[in-house]
Amino acid sequence: MSEVLQDASPEASGAATAVGGYTPAPRSALDAEAVKAAYRRWAGVYDALFGGVSAFGRKRAVAAVNSLPGTAVLEVGVGTGLALPHYRSDKRITGIDLSGDMLDRARQRVARMNLRHVDALLEMDAEDTRFADGSFDVAVAMFVASVVPNPRRLLAELKRVVRPGGHILFVNHFLATGGVRLAVERSMARASRSLGWHPDFAIESLLPPADLARASIHPVPPAGLFTLVVLPRDPAAPSAETRA
Repeated sequence: MSEVLQDASPEASGAATAVGGYTPAPRSALDAEAVKAAYRRWAGVYDALFGGVSAFGRKRAVAAVNSLPGTAVLEVGVGTGLALPHYRSDKRITGIDLSGDMLDRARQRVARMNLRHVDALLEMDAEDTRFADGSFDVAVAMFVASVVPNPRRLLAELKRVVRPGGHILFVNHFLATGGVRLAVERSMARASRSLGWHPDFAIESLLPPADLARASIHPVPPAGLFTLVVLPRDPAAPSAETRA
């Protein structure tokens, strides 16, 4: 398995961005071992604790994938495989995750439900996959952007493996712009390593201004806690882009 790449530059790791008068402190990178340890703890209870609250975002993302052209789909952060039964049967799904414990449960789900449209479930670093350029028509990253050490590298890697004219989707929790939720997310940020994700993750840490302007952004229930982002892959772009 490839080692998670580290980069101290603000561009690569997601520079602190002022949101609603609050500037998040510089984020400490969640290294691969921190993520694995966190999700090793969560694996056995993930479906029960998070399956319900994340269901709206997950189903919206899959519905968006099902409506898009192309059959080769990469699901980044496949976890325990909660989304896998909801894809159309003509979509061919490759799922990747950094957590072997979560993948074990996803493989059990695939076998139990006889999900023949799932081609592979692989333990792999989303920032540095082993796929060839332009391998997929669609890549969807569910609840991953606030987990990886370098969100811009994740974005660049997905641009590399998705063909020009394809689509990249994210469903994620992004930092609130004000109110009680912003205060809660600020207070939770200190527990990032234990949680395995960054509660104070701003969308600008993932998408540069040009991509933010091109993306379709859709709040997702409950209460807009999650957001679905659909980013068309520029048909004129080269098949491989320089990583941020």
